[in-house]
Amino acid sequence: MKYHKIFVSSLLSLSLLLCACGNNDDNAKKNNNQEEQKDQGSGVDSKNVENKVVAGSPLQDGTYSLTETNYDENGWRATERITVKNGKITKADYNYINEEGKLKTDDKDYQKNMSAKTGVGPQDYIPQLNKQLVKKQDAKQVEIVSGATHSSEKFVNYSQQLIQKAQAGDTTEIQIDTSAPLKDGVYKLTEKNLDTNGWKTYINMTVEGGRITQVDYNNVNADGKLKSEDEDYEKNMKDKSGVGPKEYIPQLSQALVESQNTEGISVVSGATHSSHLFKMYAAQLINAAQRGDTTPIEVDNIVFAEE
Repeated sequence: MKYHKIFVSSLLSLSLLLCACGNNDDNAKKNNNQEEQKDQGSGVDSKNVENKVVAGSPLQDGTYSLTETNYDENGWRATERITVKNGKITKADYNYINEEGKLKTDDKDYQKNMSAKTGVGPQDYIPQLNKQLVKKQDAKQVEIVSGATHSSEKFVNYSQQLIQKAQAGDTTEIQIDTSAPLKDGVYKLTEKNLDTNGWKTYINMTVEGGRITQVDYNNVNADGKLKSEDEDYEKNMKDKSGVGPKEYIPQLSQALVESQNTEGISVVSGATHSSHLFKMYAAQLINAAQRGDTTPIEVDNIVFAEE
């Protein structure tokens, strides 16, 4: 399987668990080497992460938690807690709970019904996601579990927010009301650190009348040049993957305006990494808009050295 070819042998067990989504990600990376090479291979072992981090503040020891304050249409709300010891995530506990206090991983009927429909259930994908975060120490490297896309993307969003809390050493619980309407304002997020290719992501999202009306998303380099205006990058990426930043950047921005949520945004073929990163950060901005918190978000993004 192609997935095995790009990962070291020490990660074979994790690869087998995630082979369905791994094949898709592997194909995208091979089709678009320049765009996807900063995905870091999605297989960093937590034991040697300290030798690979080139930017991003260390995590402060403590327990960091997040909870949704409302139940979804099926009667569940997500919770997540990560434990950091000696600067490493040693435990991740992500799950869903209902009003009776029952965990989704303990619901046999839910497991049976979901597995019959998608081939995977909470007893499968929830432990996989938790283990991935501990293994990789970085939310953006967590693979989407095939058959549990929405839950996987939610986990990535919430894990990233908890990592940001851990970098600041702020153990205050994050509370998210997913049913809250968006408050009007301009919500901004920018990465602090340039990636190994010399770019960092930013998103400015405008909400008017409770709706997302404008999205300004791009990547900028140290000289202030936008990726969508880099002719060489456009040519090189398009030659390899069939799409460049001039295409996928406005496509993702428009998709968020049209869908008003990240669930309705499709991954752009040939720009898989950028699509997932956009969705992760856009989801965080939507959570900020639900609170009405227009404080600019600076993400001290973790950057790993290329092998």
